Amino acid sequence: MITIVDYGIGNLRSVQKAFERVGVPALLSSKPQEIEQAQKIVLPGVGAFRACMEGLRRYEMVDPLLCFLGTGRPFLGVCVGMQLLFSQCEEFGLCAGLGIFPGKVVRFPSFESSAGDRLKVPHMGWNEIEILRPAPVLAGLSSGARVYFVHSYYPVPEDPEVVATRTWYGLPFASSVWRGHIFGTQFHPEKSQRVGLEILRRFGDL
Repeated sequence: MITIVDYGIGNLRSVQKAFERVGVPALLSSKPQEIEQAQKIVLPGVGAFRACMEGLRRYEMVDPLLCFLGTGRPFLGVCVGMQLLFSQCEEFGLCAGLGIFPGKVVRFPSFESSAGDRLKVPHMGWNEIEILRPAPVLAGLSSGARVYFVHSYYPVPEDPEVVATRTWYGLPFASSVWRGHIFGTQFHPEKSQRVGLEILRRFGDL
């Protein structure tokens, strides 16, 4: 059973339905005790980093999540849910995250493409991933697979070894991370059709 953290942020039902589509049972929970005792956790997130951290504090989820992350049970952070794993984010002034991965979440700079076109922020739509490290949830996929993004900020890990995939949008950025039992995707697997569903299925199989 997968537990999806419900802390008042985002459309959690879409994530739950995606797991259901690949035959993996998933429930929503806003109860700290259920989070701490879960078999597997998915932490979604949309919007601002600071608002998500405030939501976790409001629902008293921070300590249960940190306890869970220390147990070796599978964890998947999605979009801002992945960013929250890092030390801090510069959005609306520095805001501390969960601190699992040292590093900072920063905003895409303004830049022009090689063709002279100004690339838009947020980075929204389909883009390719380049697989740098074969995380278990990426099994069966190859570089060039396309996934769906909606974000203005991206993580810069202090340790490049935690980067599982890289994506280019004016510059290269970490589009997924992995260390041990902890996974995170900057893209939305639940919106990424076949590729995203395969990632969720692999996570469910762990």
